[in-house]
Amino acid sequence: MTAVDTAPAPSFGAFVAESAAAGRLVVQPRMGFGDPGRMRAGLARTRAATARTVGTLTVDSYTRVGDLAAARAAVAEGAPLNGYPIATHTPDTTRGLLEGLHDDAFPVQVRHGSARPGAIVRALTAAGLTATEGGPVSYCLPYGRTPLRESVEAWARACELLATTARPGTTPHLESFGGCLLGQLCPPGLLVATSVLECLFFAQYGLRSVSLSYAQQTDPGQDEEAVRALRRLAAEFLPAGVEHHVVLYTYMGVFPRTERGATRLLEASARLAVRSGAGRLIVKTAAEAHRIPTVEENVRALETAAAAAALAGPPEPAPATDGSGEVYEEARTLIEAVLGLHPDLSRALPAAFARGLLDVPFCLHPDNPGRSRGFIDPAGRLRWARTGAMPIPADPAADATPLTADGLLTALHHVAGRYDGPGPHGDEGDDQDGRDRPRATPLAV
Repeated sequence: MTAVDTAPAPSFGAFVAESAAAGRLVVQPRMGFGDPGRMRAGLARTRAATARTVGTLTVDSYTRVGDLAAARAAVAEGAPLNGYPIATHTPDTTRGLLEGLHDDAFPVQVRHGSARPGAIVRALTAAGLTATEGGPVSYCLPYGRTPLRESVEAWARACELLATTARPGTTPHLESFGGCLLGQLCPPGLLVATSVLECLFFAQYGLRSVSLSYAQQTDPGQDEEAVRALRRLAAEFLPAGVEHHVVLYTYMGVFPRTERGATRLLEASARLAVRSGAGRLIVKTAAEAHRIPTVEENVRALETAAAAAALAGPPEPAPATDGSGEVYEEARTLIEAVLGLHPDLSRALPAAFARGLLDVPFCLHPDNPGRSRGFIDPAGRLRWARTGAMPIPADPAADATPLTADGLLTALHHVAGRYDGPGPHGDEGDDQDGRDRPRATPLAV
């Protein structure tokens, strides 16, 4: 038995909570390599960054879709993979790459993208890992054609497996990807509602530590309102005893093409995380618009985000109406509509999509109704042009003309164009969140 088997297992949720109590934003990369040596080196560099970090072990595409034969063939041939094939490498191999890195000071999360995550969960628990992410809706609708009911059944079994097979004394952690549906052009109410519903699903199947996600969108004020609403709804709906935090994602849509623009957007996301009370930030790098980033570029993004968060200072006092507003009301209406269908979310979630009570804009999955549409209003906020059968109103000011291909492309490039261009006053320190800030260079080692 190796040392990693006997060492105290890190608690992912507790690590983020302790960091928040100390006023430190946890920052995390997207990172995965097929070769165990490269994967270990990436984790080591992440741990050594001048930032409060957690590690990421991102799974390859073959493993995500359940094609383990192709993953095994690639490993046998030494072919490059776009992530770590955790269900192909032996548990001893994975434990070896984690040894001396994965501990109470550096939890590691497995990230994947699978609608059927059973093999991934079995492999990560066998290697001594306890944290992963996804969800029955968020890892089904945007990524393929797996029937939603099959994804829900698979995720129910995976949740039970994660909750019951982790080593004694550990607290398994599961993050909902629900706040990131398609990454962009989805008004925040649906993102917030989906994240809460998925975490309720996780709790129903035995998880006692969860995180709720939200992806930075087009308007900083609306985003802050959304994260505060997410925190409030989590406190209202999650069962007592379920620890939770909010994880914010740096913008997931079309990224700025200039290094300056990409850095400004990353720094804005770090400040947003601090202002809104998120506990963790998943970063993107200045290379995102061009290629897969290197380890060094990931580390620089981590350090830049950490520096921006430190410069932001402590969170501002919450307003008297903290968490209320349009996003809160919209999300609460959707959550209650779904919960009203059936107390068992494995039945309520598919029924909600079948009835159109949940409807993701621009999502082509066969189980998505496809009658909703989002748009960016003149102030830059995401709003509903059409809501289909969802029990929430569309914006009466929405343009009634059909969205053209050119109009969609313009909307998709809205954020990139703003951050690649000069600030409103020609000031490179203006990060588009309405505040002039000093530049956030990485903290000195």
